[in-house]
Amino acid sequence: MQNKTLIQYFHWYYNEPDNLWVKAAKEAENLKKLGITTVWFPPANKGSNGGYSVGYDSYDLYDLGEFDQKNAVSTKYGNKAEYLAAIQQLHENKIGVLADVVFNHKAGGDELETITVRKVNEENRTEFISEEMEIEAWTKFTFPGRNWQYSDFIWDHQCFTGVDWAQNLNESAIFSIQNEYNESWQKVPSNELGNYDYLMFNDIDYRNVAVKQELKNWGKWFYETTNIDGFRLDAVKHISSDFLIEWMDDMKRSCGKDFFFVAENWNIAEVEELAKYIELTGGRTQLFDSLLHHNFYLASTAGKDYNLAAIFDNTLVQRTPTMAVTFVDNHDSQPLQALDSFISFWFRPLAYAMILLREGGIPCVFYTDLYGASYEDVGKQIELIGLKELQELLTIRTNLAYGKQIDYLDHPNCIGWTRAGDEEHPNSGFAVLMSNGEEGFKEMEVGIAFSGKTFVDALGNRQGEVIINEHGKGSFYCNGGSVSVWIISSN
Repeated sequence: MQNKTLIQYFHWYYNEPDNLWVKAAKEAENLKKLGITTVWFPPANKGSNGGYSVGYDSYDLYDLGEFDQKNAVSTKYGNKAEYLAAIQQLHENKIGVLADVVFNHKAGGDELETITVRKVNEENRTEFISEEMEIEAWTKFTFPGRNWQYSDFIWDHQCFTGVDWAQNLNESAIFSIQNEYNESWQKVPSNELGNYDYLMFNDIDYRNVAVKQELKNWGKWFYETTNIDGFRLDAVKHISSDFLIEWMDDMKRSCGKDFFFVAENWNIAEVEELAKYIELTGGRTQLFDSLLHHNFYLASTAGKDYNLAAIFDNTLVQRTPTMAVTFVDNHDSQPLQALDSFISFWFRPLAYAMILLREGGIPCVFYTDLYGASYEDVGKQIELIGLKELQELLTIRTNLAYGKQIDYLDHPNCIGWTRAGDEEHPNSGFAVLMSNGEEGFKEMEVGIAFSGKTFVDALGNRQGEVIINEHGKGSFYCNGGSVSVWIISSN
């Protein structure tokens, strides 16, 4: 069986001549050759900023670039027909597709409502800092451009726990809606800021039974419309886990499909927080290993002062490897974004070797590392260069990254591991060595089955050959600040 490999097929500032859906369809065959098994697409529905929205300011989940709403028919990424064609083309190349769904909030309401609220302390959301008052808020969603097609559900203030804008006051703050369900926030996994239910825009209230049913109806419609294979769940630390459990179970039952779920629960402090979420949701969803990303970031900025032997400490892939989706960077951590923690270019090959060539976790490649990117924001110009080693690392993962793993995480500046290969994949197995300091060296065991075999560095960073001795061991090298992947020579 081939190793699973995801790709995040977008970045925040996507601005290429082909819209994203068209590009993905054109690239489907190439992605298959690279060993990609699943593509994660950005939110396909209309956002509050119409054709400019990245997608996380969700407006109408039923509008996949089909209706004239928010001053556009198509979304930033293309229209509905192009979206469906891209999914079909990827499926024809045996590549699954994940849809990104935003269930935390809605934005771009169509009508104002006069509602009763109380202002809260932004640093402690459980503390009210005003008495009850009335404000006008954009909490009514009627989707006039869609004209009730697919759903006649109207969202109003009873569907939300809070808002961040009072139109009549011309004021931005966090306002807790005093509705029939409760006067306070709903229970969510994160207790940051007292209660982290509220994140942005109109926060969805899952104590409202009609809201839950509407999103179940949408999920079934979306699957029947797109034939999607799974979902990336946005901002789950801010969403009722009871609802997400109910929704995931209903999707599998009503659609008769074993969907792949992966959730974003951004945490760079404690792995136990991620472990608790896995326990809370009964292992229904994978989680992105933001802790491993953070370790990569620290390592890339500290250079030789970082202890490479501890690179996997306090990470999900170490704690619960079967539930981890590992990544180097994503749209939130890329330069100029709110969580900007982009891994330095010198360290990116090392980081990709660590997510692509090890046993634990399902790796997710970032779009810019395959294609590069050029964009400008807040007066700054950013040039991201595609990673030249990535194609070779992906090929090695697809063809050779199998079998027992032996770790050599025993030096602060030089670590490595070996894979023994298996019978199903000819010539599989290899040795990886990397250094964040000076030139590195280790004697490592690949297995007696390789005795007498000649190994070479597939990345071309080291010249020469390594002959495996009668004990199944070899003396492997890497350059300073570099990684080498030693595979069986084809000569």
